[in-house]
Amino acid sequence: MRDMRHIRVDNCSIERTLAVIGEKWTLLVLREAFNGVRRFADLQARTGAPRQVLSARLAGLVADGLLRKEAYQEPGQRQRDQYRLTQKGLDLYPIMIALTQWGDRYVADPEGPAVVVTHRDCGEPVEVKLQCAKGHEVAGAREATARPGPGLRLRSA
Repeated sequence: MRDMRHIRVDNCSIERTLAVIGEKWTLLVLREAFNGVRRFADLQARTGAPRQVLSARLAGLVADGLLRKEAYQEPGQRQRDQYRLTQKGLDLYPIMIALTQWGDRYVADPEGPAVVVTHRDCGEPVEVKLQCAKGHEVAGAREATARPGPGLRLRSA
């Protein structure tokens, strides 16, 4: 698909994904959720997000179905909510690893990354690799082609 001028982009999957997760505080909340942080105070301490910002991001992630709220209560305290990843949220893990890989390569400290994600079973670093549906490795953008999909919309003339 060489001529993209006639393609409408109002249903672009990248744009729609960014509308859900494409903001710093949202990604930091997701990072912490993947690390098992569930409670508001802990999320605030780990991300450094202002209280109102964190509240808004958590509400958005719940509304979008990436997190779910679960009630908990410490002895002698009022009931509070904690946040857990849903399957929709868990499906973002490869994106988080891809962002980590890119950051480790291009913006980490000279000593290396602050955290290395490893496979629980063997201890080797986790990485994201591209492959086609037949299992062939795709080294980069130059080995892929965008083709019309079933949701393609053309601009009106």
